[in-house]
Amino acid sequence: MNLNDPKDLAQLLEAFLLASGKAQSLDRLFELFEEGERPEPEQFKAALEILRQSCEGRAFELKEVASGYRLQVRERFAPWVGRLWEERPQRYSRALLETLALIAYRQPITRGEIEDVRGVAVNSNITKTLLEREWIRVVGYRDVPGRPAMFATTKGFLDHFNLKSLDELPPLAALRELEPEPELALDDDAEVPAGLQARADLALQEDGETAEPREETSFRSLLAELDDMEQGLKTDFDDLLLGEDEEDDAVEDDLADLDGDQPLH
Repeated sequence: MNLNDPKDLAQLLEAFLLASGKAQSLDRLFELFEEGERPEPEQFKAALEILRQSCEGRAFELKEVASGYRLQVRERFAPWVGRLWEERPQRYSRALLETLALIAYRQPITRGEIEDVRGVAVNSNITKTLLEREWIRVVGYRDVPGRPAMFATTKGFLDHFNLKSLDELPPLAALRELEPEPELALDDDAEVPAGLQARADLALQEDGETAEPREETSFRSLLAELDDMEQGLKTDFDDLLLGEDEEDDAVEDDLADLDGDQPLH
């Protein structure tokens, strides 16, 4: 094999990506070659372009995401390819998706700031789930009393949602158009049946609720508010990294499935 020939190199890169089953950075691909045989960066770029073109008209594509390059099944085949796995995709609550959207569009952001926008407390299981999935991480602490942790998204978040950077997040105006209008409008002044109200009050007491519940913001209202605040998104993850000591001391206090394309194995 002539590694100086972009066509041969493209086939080798295809083999690497097929075997790995996940995104590989250019640096990692460089490391797979011994120093004496390593192609020049220009040859790598030419080979990747040849590989991308060779995928046209096929069921999979070459996609660049935050972590590097990967071969993945095209999105239009996902409904059928998903049948290969018996367990159903995990579904996420509206509260989790709203929290994730706030972190993505307003990062870095604290739990308290999320609660201020949503109008309700953030369940600790939500941030725990997002941290465990490695979609968010603690990137520092706000310099205010209590020093609350600040959250930001990770490269894993970008990879999962098929994004190269935060710049590729859809505009909030476009997201609002996807949010359906409620089919029924409820009369806020309508009287609540006494029996139903009594059961609701009892449930609140059993859950330990002592304060008056606050109405949760609708997803459409949340997106409208985010649209007004969207600015200064961070795309350089290096400037958000904590030192190792800070990461060791950081306390992890706390999407409908948004899976897009499936990695090709």
